Amino acid sequence: MMRALALALWMIGTAGAAKPAAGDPLTRPMAVDRAEEWLKPLPPGKIFGTSYLVGFGGLSVALIDTGDGLVLIDGALPQAAPMILANVRSLGFDPRDIKFILSTEPHYDHAGGLAALARDTGATVVASARGAEGLRAGALAKDDPQLAYGGTWPAVTRLRVVKGGEVLRLGTAAITAHATPGHTMGSMSWSWNACEGGTCKAIVFASSLNPVSADGYRYTAKSSAPIVRGFEASYRLMDALPCDILIAAHPDNAGSGRYSDAPGACRAYADRSRGLLAKRLAAERKGE
Repeated sequence: MMRALALALWMIGTAGAAKPAAGDPLTRPMAVDRAEEWLKPLPPGKIFGTSYLVGFGGLSVALIDTGDGLVLIDGALPQAAPMILANVRSLGFDPRDIKFILSTEPHYDHAGGLAALARDTGATVVASARGAEGLRAGALAKDDPQLAYGGTWPAVTRLRVVKGGEVLRLGTAAITAHATPGHTMGSMSWSWNACEGGTCKAIVFASSLNPVSADGYRYTAKSSAPIVRGFEASYRLMDALPCDILIAAHPDNAGSGRYSDAPGACRAYADRSRGLLAKRLAAERKGE
């Protein structure tokens, strides 16, 4: 009862500030089948230390207070940008203090809001080289398994490219980029340490690893071999990554909550994808 009341009060308090401005091309709503599910409103919440969640029931967005500016991870759909900023404000932060916005992948459900968020905060978007190509184009790459779905989103212009293993430093935070190709070849996961008192925990914000595709795409095709190898490299990375807390780009891919602090959460996340990919490859080889 108390949680429901708190949610209702938060929704009332943020409703006015969370509506896309009429006629704004960067927050124009995308009419996608799962938009309502993905953007289920949730109050912002603390994860650990100075790390927070400011996203939704079906799309994760994280916020890190570095003491010398804020870092946001992912941007959800275009129409979600005002709600993300309202959530940041409700935690007591000024969105203009956001210095970097880290991107996990060039898909509209995670990157659609980046252009509006970058414009409204003055932040620089950070992505892999392949990810940056997709963000600049606002479109799927030619080798994306979901290419046939189509769909475009507002292009991002203020970009910084990083490589896997590179560390982004701001204030007290050292955030490491981890190339996690497969779902897209430009996917990037991010990890950092969060401390509370004398306890520190490794937090991983993992890009999608779901081996889904548009109809007609075949993972067993010769042209798809780099994609499959990408998944395999991502599994090895996730298996070895220090991971006390896992935030998945789509929360339901990692469990039933907004994040997982179960032992071996990152390995379990990789194992889920391993199983799905193995099943998909077997079905294709059988002609199903």
